[in-house]
Amino acid sequence: MENTTRNKKLDFPERLFHCSWLMIFCTHSLCHLFNPTYVMFFLINFAAQTSRTIKQKVMLLCKVLSVQSRWKPSSPNLNSPTKISDIVFGIAGLSKTWGYKRWYVESWWRPNTTRGYLFLDTAPTRHFPWPRSSPPFRVSEDISKYDKYYKHGRPFFIRILRVIEEIFRVESEGARWYVMGDDDTVFLIENLVEVLSRYDHRKYFYIGMPSECVISNFVNSFEMAFGGAGYALSYPLAKAVVKNMDVCIKRYSTAFASDFIMHSCIADLGVPLTRERGFHQIDLHRDISGFLSALPHTPLLTLHHIDAIDPIFPSMNRPESVAHLMKAAKVDQSRLLQQSVCYFKRSNWTFSVSWGYSVQIYEDIIPPSILHKPIATFIPWKKGANPPYMFNARPPSTNPCEAPHALFFGGVEEARANHFVTSYTQRSQRGLGTCSSSGNHSAEFISKIYVLSPMEKLEWDGSRRECCDVVQLAGMNSRGIKLRTCMKDEIVA
Repeated sequence: MENTTRNKKLDFPERLFHCSWLMIFCTHSLCHLFNPTYVMFFLINFAAQTSRTIKQKVMLLCKVLSVQSRWKPSSPNLNSPTKISDIVFGIAGLSKTWGYKRWYVESWWRPNTTRGYLFLDTAPTRHFPWPRSSPPFRVSEDISKYDKYYKHGRPFFIRILRVIEEIFRVESEGARWYVMGDDDTVFLIENLVEVLSRYDHRKYFYIGMPSECVISNFVNSFEMAFGGAGYALSYPLAKAVVKNMDVCIKRYSTAFASDFIMHSCIADLGVPLTRERGFHQIDLHRDISGFLSALPHTPLLTLHHIDAIDPIFPSMNRPESVAHLMKAAKVDQSRLLQQSVCYFKRSNWTFSVSWGYSVQIYEDIIPPSILHKPIATFIPWKKGANPPYMFNARPPSTNPCEAPHALFFGGVEEARANHFVTSYTQRSQRGLGTCSSSGNHSAEFISKIYVLSPMEKLEWDGSRRECCDVVQLAGMNSRGIKLRTCMKDEIVA
């Protein structure tokens, strides 16, 4: 009798039931590696010939494991400092372009540390097994019920807008901030934590920045946080936006962009934009090295539109350039792209340091008030406004007294005397001759600059930039620059 039972041929539903322990193990592994919704879709189709009861068990199993596999915050302490686990990222992307845009997101995403999801328009057919270096993905919900409400002909606006609603439903426990961005947006998360810590997450806050270009703001709004640059919503505001999402979609059915609808909805709630200048939409084209060498004195938070500009470092492609910049960010995000100015008066030289990115050498004494204006190596996203930019810019010059020698970040060297050491190398010569009005002291021979920066993070009280001194280091073709806190009443001159 025992042998008969053991050798009895079981039908498929019974075999599936008796192997449930194997299904639990495999399902848990799949739900851990992939999007739980996608796993459930796979398993339901796999069990298409099984009984209705077995299907229901599979659905319930995936639902339970989906909840179990999500990030679990610790019990929140509302008075504690904001930390990275208090921030939820919602990243909007497309399945067909994720293959090359993933490198931008993976440059800043930290597995098991950062919290959030990548929202794709359709389930990806490639990139499996899904890499742990990428954010977990979710497929955006069906939006066909809104068909009659969008009159701009671009339904993906609604899909992107609803990322905040979809992520709020699955990631609300312990969340203080919801940060929205695109899959070609690079975030500096340590700086983001520092900046958001300044605000009371229990109040309504809408934090971001308009575009750098006048025409982009004119077409949309000068009071709108651009979605590509990224913006942050405090938990109470996100909750209010989600509650009124359908009302906003219907009210602004002709609006041309998801971030404009979001701005309009938030304005209807009576909440103004809080500007943080570290969010960068980068509505610029071509070479933005002039822009990055003279950013505003504020923590760098984001860089957007990486695919619309030249690679930010010479002789590198775009993913390589972003990865190279993040080498400096890994050492010290607080100083990344922060500008300091100092002088070597013996040769009448001016040094402008954009930490972690570039050093510019001028063969003349040029005051910081001029150097804080970016050189317009770029052009605006769209023509139609004069002046084109929301900031003052200098035109490029062929005058050897005004055009800088440009050296770019090469790498992180061995630390010295409680200072980080970064190097900057000349990639190509300027080729303009020497500034005769300043004594004919050519800087063409300088092929490398070493910058020494304190290991302590830059304290952001918003008051002053750091000062620096030119110091002598070994090597005829190199110079050293040491960053320091400015002395009381010191004028950089």
